[in-house]
Amino acid sequence: MSVGRIVKQFAPFKCVTVVMTERKREPPRDRIATPTHNAPQGILWNLSSSDTLKDRLARDTLEQLTDLVLTPLSGTGSTAVIQQNASEAEIFYNSTGFLRNLSSASQQTRQKMRECHGLVDSMVNYINNSLEVGKSEDKSVENAVCVLRNLSYRLYDEMPPSSLQRLEGQRRSDGATVTSELVGCFSPQSKKARELYVNSDIVTFTEVSKDPKGMEWLWNPQIIGVYNRLLQRCELNKHTTEAASGALQNITAGDRRWAGVLSRVALEQERILNPVLDRVRTADHHQLRSLTGLIRNLSRNARNKDEMSTKVVSHLIEKLPGSLSDKWPPTDVIVNIVAVLNNLVVESPIAARDIVYFDGLRKLFFIKKRRDSSDSEKSSRAASSLLTNMWQYNKLHRDYKTKGYRKEDFVGL
Repeated sequence: MSVGRIVKQFAPFKCVTVVMTERKREPPRDRIATPTHNAPQGILWNLSSSDTLKDRLARDTLEQLTDLVLTPLSGTGSTAVIQQNASEAEIFYNSTGFLRNLSSASQQTRQKMRECHGLVDSMVNYINNSLEVGKSEDKSVENAVCVLRNLSYRLYDEMPPSSLQRLEGQRRSDGATVTSELVGCFSPQSKKARELYVNSDIVTFTEVSKDPKGMEWLWNPQIIGVYNRLLQRCELNKHTTEAASGALQNITAGDRRWAGVLSRVALEQERILNPVLDRVRTADHHQLRSLTGLIRNLSRNARNKDEMSTKVVSHLIEKLPGSLSDKWPPTDVIVNIVAVLNNLVVESPIAARDIVYFDGLRKLFFIKKRRDSSDSEKSSRAASSLLTNMWQYNKLHRDYKTKGYRKEDFVGL
């Protein structure tokens, strides 16, 4: 019997049950069946845990699942209100968990999910409607955000070429002209320069719909506000906030022009840095991966590096190890933090000054000298690059020497 016939035969909606995981692209987990799980649930669930069958699952179930479950139970449509009884809430939870499993699979499966009419809309609408009624901790919200995070993975490489061309087109015409004019007329940090950059970004918003549909939600500036509200309002469910920061990390990553635009929307319009830093203060090592990855992307694209430096340097220095007895975060977190500091230092003397003030030199030199594994080599190289860039600020040389460091410490291997 095909997967599609199973879903159809056992409608309405008793089709999926999964256990949640929380990674950038999450590997599926098996769930142990109990006597209350009927055969179709077990079949679909087991199939969804197998990467080799996910493409077929996507082909046979997505349209029916979206039409029969996601759209009517997500508040999508004329009512714009979630109306679920207890049984329907469980059905929706299981269905979004099933999608969460599927979305962690191959590019082909992600593409099918992005292209499935109503699927992305249902995820976004359910999150928005839940936020409106104070249900940010809801487990189905967690599933929905994880689906969006996974569908945002490698987004600019996998989105339709016509959509990418609309988002990137101005970079090679108007955007390049604005940049060259700024170099000739204004300091990049001047008020006039920032105004021209802002106006350039505002113009580009005509390239996306004010009323996004389907996969357009994944890269529309409005989605930044959805993730921002989750970061601010979800206090208990760390999986939800980790998924929201991971989705933001995905859509601000890389050298694409639109990644830079969304970074600046997040920083300047959504004022997202404070909510993110609030999460950094209490984050565990797993959450720090996506949070520091996001801040790294934002620091690359921030227009005002001085302002960002005053906000982030102290919080990030606090997370770095300074001795063998300190609790070491994962290497990729250390590399992310050092990369953020480097992005800021190359343009902001305030960043270099604050690194000195908040005892960052001691920690950076400790990381630089630690080379006892391949992982520590990565963080050592990152710290070495940052320290070399810090030496460019002559006015800080006296402070460096006061701390006991010489030029050879900064520029040497």
